[in-house]
Parts: sequence; C-alpha cells; structure tokens
Amino acid sequence: MIKRAPVFAAALVALAFLALPIVAIFARLSWESLAHELSSSLVTDALVVSLKTTVVAQVLVLVFGTPAAYVLATHRFRGRSLVITLVELPIVLPPAVAGIGLLAAFGRFGLLHTSLPFTQSAVVLAVVFVSGPLYVRQAIAAFEAVDETLVAASRTLGARPMKTFFRVVVPLARGGLGAGEALAFARGLGEFGATIMFAGSLQGVTQTLPLAVYAEFDVDFHTALALGGLLVLVSAVLLVTLKWLAFSSTSAFRFALSTSS
Repeated sequence: MIKRAPVFAAALVALAFLALPIVAIFARLSWESLAHELSSSLVTDALVVSLKTTVVAQVLVLVFGTPAAYVLATHRFRGRSLVITLVELPIVLPPAVAGIGLLAAFGRFGLLHTSLPFTQSAVVLAVVFVSGPLYVRQAIAAFEAVDETLVAASRTLGARPMKTFFRVVVPLARGGLGAGEALAFARGLGEFGATIMFAGSLQGVTQTLPLAVYAEFDVDFHTALALGGLLVLVSAVLLVTLKWLAFSSTSAFRFALSTSS
C-alpha cells in the first residue's frame, strides 16, 4: 500500500489538474447569472449562428463523407494510403493554417475566385474542413469492421448494392458512424482558428460561440464565462452521447489508424 501511494497521488494530481478549469468556470457563475448572461443578444446570436452552421456542416459531412469512407474502406487501390493520409491531414493541421488554406482556395484572389470569405457559408466550409476528417476516419474503421459474410449473404439473396448498403452495412456500422459524427459535431461546434481566419467574427453573421467567447474576453468576463459554461455543457452532452453510442454499438468503437491502410 505504501508503494502505491505515489501512484495514487500522481493520479489525483492529474485528475485535479484536468477538472480544476472546468470546476472554476461554474464556481464563478451561479445558475441565475448564467441564465441572465445567456439571454443577451450577443449570446443568442452566437448560439443561432453556431447551431445553424454546425448542423448544415454536419449534413454535408454525412452526405459526402459517408460514401467516401465506404469506398476507402471497401476498395484497395494504388495510392489508397496517400488518400487516407490526405483525409487525416486536416486533423493535425494548426487551425490558422486551415484558415489560410481555405482563403487561398476560396478567397476572392484564391484558386477558385469566390466571394465566400466572411459569409456564413464560409463558417460552414471551415467547420466541414476541420470536423469532416474526424467523421470520415471513424467511418472507415466502422465500415471495415462490418462482417463481409453478411454483406455477401445479402447480395446472394438478391439485394441490390444500394439496398444492401442501407439495410445491412449502415445498421451494422451505426455505432461507429454515430460516434464519429458526435466527434465531428463537437469539433465543429468548438471550431475557432479556421473560422476567424476565413469567415471573420461578425455578430449575427459569422460569430460563433467560440468567437463570441474571444470577443467578450476583454469586454465582459462574466459573459465570456457564461459562454464557456454553455460550451462545456454542450460538450459534456456530446461526450456522454459518444460513450453511449460506443457502448451500444454492435461493432467495436475504433478511432485509430486503419490496420489495412
């Protein structure tokens, strides 16, 4: 027991360090003051922009990311590892670099010469770029974990590829897909760097909750705290959802590099 004491002490220090900033946010706020601060127009505007852009972004991630992940999971071709690396690259890119890249690609003087920067569409693109790879990477792992014999049995019984995909493959992979989407949604909701570089911080237009926290930091610290508390609560709900999806999944939750890539 004596030998274990340093280990338990180190564990307690680590846990206390991780919990202290979260506890400190709510220690400085009462629920009454939280409700008052969150009723301001700045907060409601930022909340609406965040929810609107994040939901639209996640719809795009699901619509385009799911088939892309399925193709990468079920097909082996030359250069596949490179393609998967490109998919994963935005995960490790510094957010400011992601914002500069989006400007270089979609800016007025960028490769595509668009007028997207500093619009709400720019927020959506920034969220898709930084959060989409989290979903695609997890979706690849989820599709790879699907039992191929069940897919083959469905085809043998005469089901078309599209029907097999939606009636067999997606239900078997739903836990991993849901977990990946929860990760992507949480990442998108908390996105800051790429958004402020590519979309700016215009209240009611492009100012999301993280940008509002930054804007209020020097103006009204209590409002910044309230916004931080709101984001903590949303993140906690998403984390619980993620764990529930992982636990209830029929296939193992694997957020890791593909063993076959």
